[in-house]
Amino acid sequence: MTTQSTSQSGTTLSSSKQSGTINQPVTAPIPVAGTQREHPEAQGYLRQLNIGDLELESGVTLPQVTIGYETWGTLNEAGDNAILILHALTGDTHVSRGVPTPDMPAPLIRAIESDGWWEGIVGPGSVVDTNRYFVIAPNILGGCYGSTGPASIIPEGYPGAGEHWGSRFPQVTIRDSVRAEAHLARALGVTSFRYVIGGSLGGARALEWAATNPELVRGCAVIASGPSATAEQISWAHTQNIAIRSDANFAGGDYYDGPAPLTGLALARRIAHTTYRSPAELEHRFGREENRGESTVGGSLGEPRGRYAIESYLDHHGAKLVERFDANSYLAVNEALISHDVARGRGTLAQALAHTDCEWTIAAVNTDRLFFPHESHRLAEALPTPVAVDIIESNHGHDGFLIEAKQVEKILARALGVEDESATPSEAQREREALDSMTRLYGAVTR
Repeated sequence: MTTQSTSQSGTTLSSSKQSGTINQPVTAPIPVAGTQREHPEAQGYLRQLNIGDLELESGVTLPQVTIGYETWGTLNEAGDNAILILHALTGDTHVSRGVPTPDMPAPLIRAIESDGWWEGIVGPGSVVDTNRYFVIAPNILGGCYGSTGPASIIPEGYPGAGEHWGSRFPQVTIRDSVRAEAHLARALGVTSFRYVIGGSLGGARALEWAATNPELVRGCAVIASGPSATAEQISWAHTQNIAIRSDANFAGGDYYDGPAPLTGLALARRIAHTTYRSPAELEHRFGREENRGESTVGGSLGEPRGRYAIESYLDHHGAKLVERFDANSYLAVNEALISHDVARGRGTLAQALAHTDCEWTIAAVNTDRLFFPHESHRLAEALPTPVAVDIIESNHGHDGFLIEAKQVEKILARALGVEDESATPSEAQREREALDSMTRLYGAVTR
């Protein structure tokens, strides 16, 4: 079976999949992004901004850093109607469908007009209303959607100039990414954010934003995340990283001139995706069902039996990720997740957050087994003024923050003071968008 995906570069790529195998070589492209000045009227268009050299938390200087980002809406004269949306581990900048300009090529127009990963939450007339707010969605440092990462080219004047960073790419932390994003915000003219909003890894970034740049953050929403990476989260991330590094094509991270470590990346995704869903959902959806047309009886160690439906499901998600993501970026962003600890070097958790002066929204998914709800409660209790944790009721586990659109909408509506029902989408529109979101989650790109 062959599947296709299209980036904002208009590049189409394919990979063949059968029984969970990944046929080499396929390498996910780095999206071609415009500069800050190209197509100035376009919204939801991937752009890049060079923020110059960035000194990392480790003391290493990363030269000529670019940040990929998309924007929607218009920044007011005061520069204070901005909202920052921060994506999850393998997410991207395309939060909501955009508005292209007529002079753009057709493939780019289609990409810009495609639904985003939080469609219905962000957009004209939505809770995060792009008619009212200037919304910015940056790609995390180390990612592969426009920001400097391992697949980027080393700039002139530095050792290895003209080559991919690959194995030479330094460790970047959540704190490093937030510092880079702050440079972007200031360059775009933002004086403060009405809210910084993130889920999962994006929630970790949102929390770090409030701690690192309190003068820029008037509201902070940390959804399905916690104050630091736990031992269990580190163990899951470590196992995924080993899966990638064990791929024969990994070549120590310098694989860009040859086949990419897609088998290892797909395996890492299978491991991760299991933590994104709840045991109850997996049992209800799949149980011990055989995959259609396959028998689970028979076979040998050399010729495996047919797959159970759950195995096919995980194979599918592994194969989908390798079409759009770089293995080195997966390692870099996973390492950023491992680094997450808002209290590092700042004393206790309460001491680390004592200087923050913003509205707080903390939300957890009741069935989340990656970021357990008690971590959200621990964070909420450590705030200068403790707040109640909003619980998202979901059978879907961690991914509930993406799937349960109505509940997330209600939480953010209260945070943003949206009281008029006419200012939010209709019930029918919400149901349609939730259904579209679930369709994307089960068969396409979400994280």
